[in-house]
Amino acid sequence: MHQKKDKEKFRIIFMGTPDFAVESLKSLHENNFNIVGVVTAPDRPAGRGKKLKASAVKNYALKNNLNILQPTNLKDKSFIEELKLLKADLQVVVAFRMLPEIVWAMPKHKTINLHASLLPDYRGAAPINHAIINGETKTGITSFFIEKKIDTGKIIFQEEVNISDNENAGQLHDKLMYKGGNLIIKTVEAIINNKFNATEQKKISEQKIKTANKIFKEDCEINWQQDTKTIYNFIRGLSPYPAAWSKITNKNNRTLTLKIFDCEKNFDDNFKIPSKLLSDNKKYLKISTANGYINILELQLQGKKRMSVKDLLNGFDISDYKIT
Repeated sequence: MHQKKDKEKFRIIFMGTPDFAVESLKSLHENNFNIVGVVTAPDRPAGRGKKLKASAVKNYALKNNLNILQPTNLKDKSFIEELKLLKADLQVVVAFRMLPEIVWAMPKHKTINLHASLLPDYRGAAPINHAIINGETKTGITSFFIEKKIDTGKIIFQEEVNISDNENAGQLHDKLMYKGGNLIIKTVEAIINNKFNATEQKKISEQKIKTANKIFKEDCEINWQQDTKTIYNFIRGLSPYPAAWSKITNKNNRTLTLKIFDCEKNFDDNFKIPSKLLSDNKKYLKISTANGYINILELQLQGKKRMSVKDLLNGFDISDYKIT
């Protein structure tokens, strides 16, 4: 009963934007925490019609009658005043922008963040993608206090998660999203009851910390000169978004982009020449690597929808094309 009373008094502001953040907001709301404000990104133009689209967090907040703030500038005086009036005891940040110190230092219990890696490894914008690209067999989720340098604050809790050999970034995203919702509850309850022991992040040389920098389209082009395992991890680490891609060109110099979403790895020393496109033009499409080949299962050809290889080959003659 005492804890319930504390939960009702303890004022929380939640900050987040995409689907990954919704699960944490949902966990707090459904566990009856006192959410006095939800800060999310302004509506953005999206789709061919460029109609304004609300963030996933805003949509959840609207459905549940939560107080919404959508600042364009986090240092704006009117936004800072709005935050002060909400008198938050704690701010919870999940998948949001970098906060200025005037914001994260405002509440009595400061601001916590949820990060999809075992910090200090994979600090940055794309920890899930980079963990799979690098062939990791485990990752995790970390709750920590925000400080001046991004993703460097004192750790409150961490939980490990295994990565299976055939798991892609989308599947791992969802696994960590649900795990993160539970960890946020555990973290906030520990702060309310003052039952936590925040620890400094491990002192590791900056050169040895694995990074998770933001991934751009040009970073997603496949290098078929690499070995099979490296390419396989690269493809699943970028699936379904932003997606690994390659260019194919025919005899008439028509060049198309091929995005690959699902594949199998095959090791075969008989494949001595990388970048060879192999297909029966009916059921299979393979591309050779430095020590085998990648058997493509699901892909998207430029100008077409995402589909199985069999469906693509049913209406597209790939025999004249080669990897470029």
